[in-house]
Amino acid sequence: MAESRLRKKDAQTIIASLEAGVVPVKGVQHVLVGRSNEVKEIIETLQKLEDGNSDLRFWVGDFGSGKSFVLRTIESLALQKNFVVSTIDLTPTRRFYDSSGKALALYNEVVNKIVIKNNRDGNAIETIVQQWIQVLLEQIAAENSLTVPVLMEKSHWKLVENAILKTTNSFYSSGLSYEFGQALMKYFEGIAGDNMSLQIEAIRWIRGDITTKTEASKELGIKNVINDANYLIALKNLAELFLKIGYKGFVINFDESVNLYKLPRSLTREKNYEMILNLYNETKTNEAKGLFINFGATKNTVYDERRGLASYGALKTRFGNELMKNKDYVNVNSTVIDLKPLTPEEIFILLTKLLEIYNTAYQTTLAVKDNEIQQYMEDQLNRPGAAAFLTPRSVIKDYIEILSLQRQNPDHSFAQILADRFGRKSSVVAKDADDHDEIEVY
Repeated sequence: MAESRLRKKDAQTIIASLEAGVVPVKGVQHVLVGRSNEVKEIIETLQKLEDGNSDLRFWVGDFGSGKSFVLRTIESLALQKNFVVSTIDLTPTRRFYDSSGKALALYNEVVNKIVIKNNRDGNAIETIVQQWIQVLLEQIAAENSLTVPVLMEKSHWKLVENAILKTTNSFYSSGLSYEFGQALMKYFEGIAGDNMSLQIEAIRWIRGDITTKTEASKELGIKNVINDANYLIALKNLAELFLKIGYKGFVINFDESVNLYKLPRSLTREKNYEMILNLYNETKTNEAKGLFINFGATKNTVYDERRGLASYGALKTRFGNELMKNKDYVNVNSTVIDLKPLTPEEIFILLTKLLEIYNTAYQTTLAVKDNEIQQYMEDQLNRPGAAAFLTPRSVIKDYIEILSLQRQNPDHSFAQILADRFGRKSSVVAKDADDHDEIEVY
């Protein structure tokens, strides 16, 4: 993934996110290292989706191991290729199966977090609909030797309705296709009649914000709504809509899948895993057109045969040997992809990149020598329990904090701050650039 020139504002956003221990929504390519195999596989999968295929993947690792970085990388690559993307966290109030609104809440969050190449701030669904309606009007007007203003007169609305319904009625997943067509027509009527309220109600229906048939009928004349039972059909309908109006497909990333593993009741977990099984079956057989589903999951969430996905027989059967594979090997072509820890060399490169980003963000010229970065890495690895608990997230967060201390305390060197932080006398050996003499820093 090619790196673009980093602007101060973007650098500030990256550092602020990493300081908080979260993955930056924008600019993830500037801090991505050691994932060349994964990036290559993502690009190849996206290319297959452009040909009308679909897929589903699990990106597996411990907390802080880089799952969220991979999901944001998928988002960034997909946006570059003109996909519609939504990245959300699964939570106790957002799950795949529920009868009290929590599944609908998941759908609602997916739609609210939709981004496109020219609108990366979320809530892009209305932008998508609005732009498509405009293109559609121009096409219909040209085909019928009309102008767009004339086409928007009520006497010509039937032409628009026929074009919209022709698009939605051709969906492979047809469960809510007619209702989607009705909502899109109502949005057009709102534009043509300068009725902002009607436009808002149409988008509310698409988002799943209208929850009763009574309200849908009263506001839009639509007799059905998106709910806990049919929201997956709605997601598939959206994916097909995006394909038909010119996007390459729909990428949905679900992070924090551990929240499914944490569900206390076994029956609830099984119901949620059953919905994931449905997604697996439909994406692997290309029945969910243009849909690419990704999960960020802990090892327990996938491999635990008591509570994890492996506890659900049908999923375990489909994953097959992937659940028992040798974790020493890399296989990014599988459905379940284990994220290998970054090597010391990759962590070194990452920390070097972070220094450049930090200096751009704060317009400073902090200097950290290579051997000081190496000393920092050794200090981290020598911490009690580092073998079990040290993650890229914690290494990054601590490193940025030391840079902040150095920036705000210019009389103290990086080596001094590092020594104080780890409770030892500084013994970092620096080399003078001119004579290469060794200088012990105290």
